[in-house]
Amino acid sequence: MAKKSMVEREKKRAKLVKKFAAKRLALKQVADNRELPMEERFTARLKLAELPRNSSATRLHNRCQLTGRPHAYYRKLKVSRILLRELGSSGQIPGIVKSSW
Repeated sequence: MAKKSMVEREKKRAKLVKKFAAKRLALKQVADNRELPMEERFTARLKLAELPRNSSATRLHNRCQLTGRPHAYYRKLKVSRILLRELGSSGQIPGIVKSSW
């Protein structure tokens, strides 16, 4: 089980990313538009830098939905490898069977 503080921090980051997504996208479009004057693009970059760091989508980290484990995460099922094995062995994930021979 992951530390609760880390899981909560990740939730907070996800909320910030969602809140600032539209603003961040608009500023990036202005900053990357070569047809606009350089001063306008520069001010857009400055405004982008003033946004909270945790509002960037690259700061998000995938975590297991059930345990909060950050490593060995299966995107399709949103669980870690450890939980995938346990749930697969108990038959709670359809189509997954633990092999034995």
